[in-house]
Amino acid sequence: MGSLEEERTTVGWAARDPSGILSPYTYNLRNNGPDDVYIKVHYCGICHSDLHQIKNDLGMSNYPMVPGHEVVGEVLEVGSNVGRFRVGEIVGVGLLVGCCKNCRPCQTDIEQYCSKKIWSYNDVYIDGKPTQGGFAETMVVEQKFVVKIPEGLAAEQAAPLLCAGVTVYSPLAHFGLKERGLRGGILGLGGVGHMGVKIAKAFGHHVTVISSSDKKKQEALEHVGADQYLVSSDESAMQEAADSLDYIIDTVPVGHPLEPYLSLLKLDGKLILMGVINTPLQFVSPMVMLGRKSITGSFIGSVKETEEMLEFWKEKGLSSMIEVVKMDYVNKALERLENNDVRYRFVVDVKGSKFEQ
Repeated sequence: MGSLEEERTTVGWAARDPSGILSPYTYNLRNNGPDDVYIKVHYCGICHSDLHQIKNDLGMSNYPMVPGHEVVGEVLEVGSNVGRFRVGEIVGVGLLVGCCKNCRPCQTDIEQYCSKKIWSYNDVYIDGKPTQGGFAETMVVEQKFVVKIPEGLAAEQAAPLLCAGVTVYSPLAHFGLKERGLRGGILGLGGVGHMGVKIAKAFGHHVTVISSSDKKKQEALEHVGADQYLVSSDESAMQEAADSLDYIIDTVPVGHPLEPYLSLLKLDGKLILMGVINTPLQFVSPMVMLGRKSITGSFIGSVKETEEMLEFWKEKGLSSMIEVVKMDYVNKALERLENNDVRYRFVVDVKGSKFEQ
């Protein structure tokens, strides 16, 4: 056990402005308390939302900003009240590092919907200091927001699960879409989409990948494990597939029409939005009314769901399709991610990277 009263310094890679270019940045970690876990970061996934944040796409960015919210690392020290974690254990941290603990979502273990949640970066902690993410050597995180990585699950494999993985798992669990035999669609085969295929298949679903071209058809069917591939610009194929899906996981992070995909849903089917889009989406109401269809959304997952999903992933023997890079490649990786040039998730080898100031 260690007492964590004194401030520490660490080095991360930060964006200084909306150019989104990252470079080394030394900063103080927030004041520590008895409920905190001091973590040496080993790996951190790169999410599309990191791009939105570092480039101020949502108009809420504060700089300097150290991104990264798919963090896996080793416990270096724990506060006096920490009983769940021990020094040397491999743990994970996702998108949140704080919540009010009193509202209905917090009281029912869905703290990701707390109106006072605190993001792991680009936010302000309760002590008034800015939060910084996992593109850094070390972090201090309250134990409530730390999860154990199951033994036998490789750290680099676990990193993308802490956002992309649980983002898919949570709505399937919440909306009762875990039963075998369902027919699901995954719209967009990127970091979240490829996780969607793997998790849905592990639930025993028939999975159709939906994309705007046939460019990823071979990958989707032969490498990721989808059952069917549907090109949304192929009108005849879309008509044949009408009323065939119980749900669609929509991972597309840019504006797009919803009506073509609503037509694919069966009676009571659900279109579940997951992409962060800063422009309005449109549809005509009869598309929803005449099939009692739902357009809904889901936001990451709770700590509890994350732990469930990690155990499920290990139990089923699943693996992420990742490209591991060093921190000095991170700007190129972000550029490639923006151009959809990754199969399917970048993971930064933080532990093996040099953090030169």
